Order: sequence, then C-alpha cells, then structure tokens
Amino acid sequence: MTRTTHFAFFLLRDFSHLAFSCALEPLRIANLVSGQPLYRWTLLSEDGKTATSSNGCVTLVDGGMEGQRHLDRLFLISGLHVQDHCSAPVLAWLRRERVKGTPLGAICSGAYVLARAGFLDGVETAVHWAYHDLFEEEFPEVALLRNVFAAREKIITASGGTAAADLMLHLIGRDHGADLATEVADQMVYNAVREGSAAQRVSLQSRHGMRNAHLMKAIALMERQIEEPVSPSLIAEELGISTRQLERLFGRYLNSTPKHYFMELRLHRARNMLLQTEQSVTEIAMACGFRSPSHFSKVYRGFYGSSPVAQKARLG
Repeated sequence: MTRTTHFAFFLLRDFSHLAFSCALEPLRIANLVSGQPLYRWTLLSEDGKTATSSNGCVTLVDGGMEGQRHLDRLFLISGLHVQDHCSAPVLAWLRRERVKGTPLGAICSGAYVLARAGFLDGVETAVHWAYHDLFEEEFPEVALLRNVFAAREKIITASGGTAAADLMLHLIGRDHGADLATEVADQMVYNAVREGSAAQRVSLQSRHGMRNAHLMKAIALMERQIEEPVSPSLIAEELGISTRQLERLFGRYLNSTPKHYFMELRLHRARNMLLQTEQSVTEIAMACGFRSPSHFSKVYRGFYGSSPVAQKARLG
C-alpha cells in the first residue's frame, strides 16, 4: 500500500486564504482521483483553536505548536502584517522542530518567519514579490528568487496565491508521477501549471507587448541602481544609444520619460519599505536614492497624496 504523506499547515494570523486553499486542495484532489490516501494534513495555529485569514474568515484548526508527532513537512502560511505575527514563541517552536529534523516549508510571506528564525541564509527562497524589498534590506544573505516557487532546497517555499498550487502539483508529480499531477490539474481546471522557474509577475514585455532590448536593459539597470540613481544620459551611454533615442523608447512603449519612470520605481520601493519595515523615513530615503528626507517627503507626497510620516502613522 502507498505510504501516506503527512503535511501540517501552520496558519499565522492574517494568512492568505487564497494561498491556503491552493496548497490544500491539490492534496485532497490527489486522494480523490487516485482512490488512495496519498496525503493527510493537520491544521495548526498559535493558540491551537482558530486562525483568522486576511479576508476575515475564521478557520478551525486541529492543534497548536506542541505535541505534534512525525510530520513529513511543516508549512507556514501567512499573509499581511507578517512582522507583527512573527512572535518569539513561534520562532522558538520552529527552532525546536528543526532540531527534531522536521522538514520545513513556507508559502506567501511565511518565508519571512523562517528568515527571522535564521534558517534561510544562503537558501534559494521564493516569497511574494511585494516582500522582496523588505528581504533585501533585512535579510541580504537569503538567496532570493523571483520565481513562483523554490523546491530544490531542504526548505521549500512558494511565493503565494496560485503559486502554492504550482508547488503542490510539483510535489505530487515528484512523489506519484506526472500523470497524477496532470489529472489533479485537470480537476482544478488549471491548464497553465507553472514550473518553479516561472516569474511571479507578468513581465513588462508581456504587459506592454514590447520586445525592445534597449528598453528592457534600461529598466534592469534602473532597478539595480535604485540606491544610487544614475541620469538618463548615463543610462543611454551604457546602452550605446543617444539620450534622445532612450526618451523616444520610454515615450513609445511606456508613455513616460526615463526620469519619471525611474522616480516611480524608487517611490514604489519606498512605499513597500514603509509598509513592511521598521526603518525610519530617513533610512528609507537613503535606501531609495533621495538626497535628503525633506526632498523624499516632498516627492512622495506629490505622488501618493500623503507624506511618508503620515503613511507610517496610519500603520502604527
């Protein structure tokens, strides 16, 4: 008889209900279509009673952090405000589980908890794209990927949302064959199953229907230089084209200018950091290439309609 694999899903407060469903349902369907108990699962939370997702739904769980016997994999699933729910008891429990040899995994922002526990240094990690700026600032030793999932390491991670389904289909295929994984995907009416190496976000090339190599290289250069911005003329020089030619490309494909587009990139990163980190406005200003906090505040207010300080105060 086929051995049953036992997964536990630890649900942190404000967990992503979408990611949770996408992680659990492929396992249920695998049992259904195979006619065998290939998988079973246990739901856990910090209080051992319930877990509330970011959409307000309350899920009854099977238990808390202690008393769990052998698990084939313990997955953390979180979502919004993960920093606030990454408590000392949770970190201590995870460290005990790791010492016991429990294989770990994380879905959506759950990788943040594992990084805080010190488990992800040098480990290829997938986390939701909205948390990439936070990781780069707080956990520079993590080998952050922009992929939908990372399953080559002992600790496996999925970036969230439907990427959880991609990861579970990958595990089903690995354990029980590609035919079963395909049958599960068909039952889910999921005909765009992605490999782990797939990108999380729709590329600019796909979004705008553009295939201009100079423009793509210019944007990649901007993304690398957010902390120390360079002028459009230097970008054009790096690409071997004129500044005027660079401006025409941004106007044609993005209805913007190189200067304005670069500023938007920096402000988007600043907003992510304001929402996700405890760094001061001054530190965020420096990290996003602004020469002074006052200049940063002026530009930020003009773009978002409120100051960085007000943004932080609303979160407090």
